[in-house]
Formats: sequence, C-alpha cells, structure tokens
Amino acid sequence: MSIDWEQTFRNWSKPSSDHECEKQERAERMVSEAIRAHDKLKTLDLRIISQGSYRNNTNVRQESDVDICVCTNVPFYGDYTLADYNSDLTGNVSHPYTYREFKNDVESALVDKFGRSSVTRGDKAFDVHENTSRVDADVIAAFAYRLYYKKRLSPGQYSYETPYVKPTGVKFYSDSSKLVQNWPEQHYSNGVDKNKRTGYRFKLIVRAVKRLKFHLIEKKIAAANNIASYLIECLIYNVPDGVFAGDSYKNNLQEALVHCYAATKIDEGCKDWTEVNGLKYLFHSSQPWTREQANAFALAAWAYVENN
Repeated sequence: MSIDWEQTFRNWSKPSSDHECEKQERAERMVSEAIRAHDKLKTLDLRIISQGSYRNNTNVRQESDVDICVCTNVPFYGDYTLADYNSDLTGNVSHPYTYREFKNDVESALVDKFGRSSVTRGDKAFDVHENTSRVDADVIAAFAYRLYYKKRLSPGQYSYETPYVKPTGVKFYSDSSKLVQNWPEQHYSNGVDKNKRTGYRFKLIVRAVKRLKFHLIEKKIAAANNIASYLIECLIYNVPDGVFAGDSYKNNLQEALVHCYAATKIDEGCKDWTEVNGLKYLFHSSQPWTREQANAFALAAWAYVENN
C-alpha cells in the first residue's frame, strides 16, 4: 500500500506541540536565570541568544532540545582579515578576562542553578539535562565576533570609520581547541524573510524534510545517515522561492529535492550557496559535510517518496 505523502508531509510539517513549547521555553528561561544570578556574569554586557532549530521554528519531534548561546559583547573577538587595518586603528585593546575563564564561569552558573549531576560539560557545549518540566538544553559560551570591513570615510569626511558586520556573530573555542564562528541573528532574520517570500512554506518544508530524514534512517537508507538537520535547512534555503508555489506539500518538497540534487551534482552548481546566515559558504573545506553527501541525500529522499 502506497503512502499518502501529501497528508504525511502536512503532518510532519507541523511545529512543536504547545506542551513541548512550554518545556522548551522553561528550559530557556531557567538558563537565563542561572546566568543573570551569577556574581561575575551579571556584571558583564551579555546577550543570551536562543538559536538553532528551536529559535528558527524548524525543529521537529526528534530534536526538541533548545540551543542557547551565552555571549559577551565585551570582551569580543575582532577579525581583520577583510579589513585594510588592524586593531590599532580601532583602538581595541586586549581584555584581561579570557575566554577560558568565561566558559568556566558559565559552567559554574549552570551548576549553581541545576546541580552538578544535571550539567555535563561537552567539548563545545554544556548539556543541561531534561526532566519532566523542561527539555534538554545545550548551552554554549561565546564571545561576540566582529568581522571588520575596509575603512571608509565618515559622513562628514573628516575621519575614517572602521565598520564591522552587525549584528555581531559569535565565536568560541571547544575544549579540544576547535574554532567555531556562527551568525545566529542573521540566520534568524534571513529565515524569517525567506518564509515570508515563500508564502510561509519554507519552514513547513524544512520540517517535513527533516522528518523524512529520520524516516529514511529508520528504513536503513544509508544516504540519510550523518545528514545534519542544519544542513537540510540550509539546502532548502537555497532553493528558489518559486519552487514553493502551489498547494501541494508533496510537490513542493520533491521539487525542492530535485533542485538540491541538480545543483549539488558538481561544485560549480552550488559554489555560491551559503548557510541561511548568508555569510558562510555552505560547501567549504571547513564544513563537517560535503557536497557529495548532500547530493546523495537529495537523490535518495526524492526516490523514496517517488517509489513509495
């Protein structure tokens, strides 16, 4: 008996239930309370940023945890690789508060709030374990990341400005010294804009494809293994807006997969594709996935729907 994919995708495209949302919001609120109560952290200029599929409203049942970034605006990391000057021109000076100290203080705040047994320090994030009233929370400690551009004359043309990307990104080092740079604010705003341009279909189709991935894993379709949900969201983001037209979720999803498959067959087809933030290339040597993996997944997902 063939699967009614239209109804299946309509079911899979739904966001978290109200009950699950309450547990997610409670986890986010409690993490914020923990940080704001810490003697040292509460004196800092901080942003507490919900991020990932939870904030971007593309999460599905199999990934109901929340991702939270605790970010200092000062100190921050400055990047001058695109600029024609260095920190001397900006007047930025090194700050005595190191990133390692900051990460340790975030850990201390979480342990004070939730207890040692409820907090596990991972290589990149702290895992605040779920209970009956809240979902699992992954908490990252980061410094603000300022990517500077070339200097330009100020409006009065009496001095130079040293512009950088705003809102600032976030940057941190894992305990194993791996560098991570992200742009959660740009990801959120670009995703919202894409959703509006596609008649609010973009996020529905992202959720449906994510659920399809988990279904393929259950069916032991090898191409679905190790495909990050974040990669799926970015792939669908690069699909032209017009693909999301019409009333059929099945047609939208399959046409999106066809576009992803065709574009990822060769490097040239997707060399300009970016993450949803619009600032990082999707297929770069630093990424944990490859174009070939994305191509194999798009083909396998389309074929499974077509033949079942």
